[in-house]
Amino acid sequence: MSDSLKTQLSNGMKDAMRAKDKNRLETIRLMLSAIKQQEVDQRIDLDDTAVLAILDKQLKQRRDSMTQFTEAGRDDLAKQEGYEIDIIQEYLPSPLSDDEINQLITTALKQSGAESMRDMGKVMAIIKPQAQGRADMGKISGMIKSHLS
Repeated sequence: MSDSLKTQLSNGMKDAMRAKDKNRLETIRLMLSAIKQQEVDQRIDLDDTAVLAILDKQLKQRRDSMTQFTEAGRDDLAKQEGYEIDIIQEYLPSPLSDDEINQLITTALKQSGAESMRDMGKVMAIIKPQAQGRADMGKISGMIKSHLS
């Protein structure tokens, strides 16, 4: 069995310290800090699924920031966000292709018996655990809507 995501991040942090890679170290520390914050707030030990959700949220925040920095002409800050996005993606599973997403949606539609937009929540509940950290949930939501309409 492979190491947990938290263990991989801790090992990554130690490697960045040894390599004196300040930017990488800072990014990994931010990820570990967000995980620790959730664990303290909820008084639980997070599993890989929960850690994936946190990393996915961090990735989304960086993408939003990068867009805003680019629009504001702050290429230096946008570049830093891009660098952090690359590091976060190293710890996420490989992204799903459009074909794989369509396959997940088709299967979820059959399992849930969804026929209209009212059933959207049922379909998302089936897909989310399988796609977390591997695809943009907003994109999946749009694809489900096109299937249901």
